[in-house]
Amino acid sequence: MAASLVRLSMRCVATMAPTAMAAANSSSFQTSRPVPRMPSSQLPSPRSKGTLIGAIDQGTTSTRFVLVDDELREVAKHGVAVAQSHPRAGWVEMDPFDILKSVHECMAGCMEQLEASSYNFSRQDVAAVGLTNQRETTVVWDRRTGEPLHPAIVWLDTRTQGTSQQIIQELGGSSDALREACGLPISSYFSGVKLRWLVDNVPAVRDGLANGTALVGNVDAWLIWNLTGGPNGGNHVTDVTNASRTMLLGIDSCHWSTSLVEQLGLNVGGSAAADTLALLPRVCSSAELLGSITGGTPLDGVPLTGVLGDQMAALVGQRCLSKGELKTTYGTGAFMLVNTGERPVSSSHGLLTTVAYQLGPDADVHYALEGAVAVCGAGIDWMCNTFGFESGAALSAAAQEAPPGNDGVCFVPAFSGLLAPHWREDARGLVVGMTHSTTRAHFARAMLEGIALQVNDVADAMVADMGANAIATLRVDGGVARSSPFLQIQADVMDASVESPANLETTALGAAVAAGLGAGVWASLDDLPRSPIAATYTPDLPPEQRQLLLTRWHRAVDRSLGWLE
Repeated sequence: MAASLVRLSMRCVATMAPTAMAAANSSSFQTSRPVPRMPSSQLPSPRSKGTLIGAIDQGTTSTRFVLVDDELREVAKHGVAVAQSHPRAGWVEMDPFDILKSVHECMAGCMEQLEASSYNFSRQDVAAVGLTNQRETTVVWDRRTGEPLHPAIVWLDTRTQGTSQQIIQELGGSSDALREACGLPISSYFSGVKLRWLVDNVPAVRDGLANGTALVGNVDAWLIWNLTGGPNGGNHVTDVTNASRTMLLGIDSCHWSTSLVEQLGLNVGGSAAADTLALLPRVCSSAELLGSITGGTPLDGVPLTGVLGDQMAALVGQRCLSKGELKTTYGTGAFMLVNTGERPVSSSHGLLTTVAYQLGPDADVHYALEGAVAVCGAGIDWMCNTFGFESGAALSAAAQEAPPGNDGVCFVPAFSGLLAPHWREDARGLVVGMTHSTTRAHFARAMLEGIALQVNDVADAMVADMGANAIATLRVDGGVARSSPFLQIQADVMDASVESPANLETTALGAAVAAGLGAGVWASLDDLPRSPIAATYTPDLPPEQRQLLLTRWHRAVDRSLGWLE
């Protein structure tokens, strides 16, 4: 790559691990499920005594609790699956109590593992706990009893497409009507639109907001409130990263906005917007004392001192703490974030302007541009179930049997529409280019290429918004990043190097970093341990083949649009 290319991504660390895990990763490649503990040979061993930090990692399909030492080396962890329900096509719900129960179970299981380990640690060594969570998933509950007033509406739920279109029409016909104020387009993706649907369709929610007996929040607020006392004095708080995903936070001020409440139609029953704001959680930084854990857990009394939305936690966990550094997390969906520094960058290419982190109440707020791909691991799970692949690893291996370019077979996995940079809720999944010789291997490779090509679309938008010439290096994490063949496809599609860290559990690491800073384990960012790189993938696709692949992809995307009337 020419030296004149502007690097959007600089190395977050100065050294690389001497060995790569390329082939080994594909054998353990899993998606949307708890991943096994990495072999100890790949990570430095923790000390047998010192400070421990706990991290709750609550995701779309699983919950984990991880204990790390003050060098961010894993000591113990426990994970469980969390169920979803799909009562109608496009609807995705979770029981808020199941989410809370999974956190309690993971904390207890992790502490049991710690006690049974050979490490000389105890409960008294846990200095603080941090939280990272699935964002946008919306919960409304009764402040008096703690009972949810409706199942949690998950971030990828599409029931609110009609609601988002209604709001767009109410505000003049543009999906970008609120972008300048909150950094986000009007979309079914975000919490404010989900809350509007709940107000319009669930009487218990509408009445609770009208009479002030309800509390509103994303998963972080629900968990913090319950972990710090619930109906008996629980703290109703959120952090700036989660708040920035609601469409109710002023992106410049980082305060709730009465104007946004009114424009989204959330001043229920003619009440003042301020009355609705009183039901929202108090906005805090990502690293400060949020309360102490209580409720009969093994960690009662331990301070909760950090919280970050999951993708922001991955950015921090990768130590992408300087302007221009970026990462992609491949989980249920795929999420690319680039650190844009201390000022929000408005996107004119379909990206989201969001808060990246504020690591202390007196620290500067850092912002990011984000592009979200709705279907990543969820698409691989679908293909495994549909085509009979035993695992993501088996699908990844089959994909290697198809040639680069995949004989023209292209898969646009728009099962629930296309998010960034297209924002087309009327798109649907599409496979084109099939012939009589098309096999399962072609479908497998088409799925992996479809994910990588969507991420490349986001990368192109970031280059345009940042005024740069190219992306040189991409940091990656998440379950799908265990697939070496996939990461090579990503490097080829983007024509950029792809770096995989030694520890792919970067969301938990980010929560631990926030909690450690909030509890004073580290005095500043300069004291944070580095993040070692385990493998680097460099592009190996001839330019003419890459261009043909991109051309076919863009034609396929165009054909996927307009399937919903």
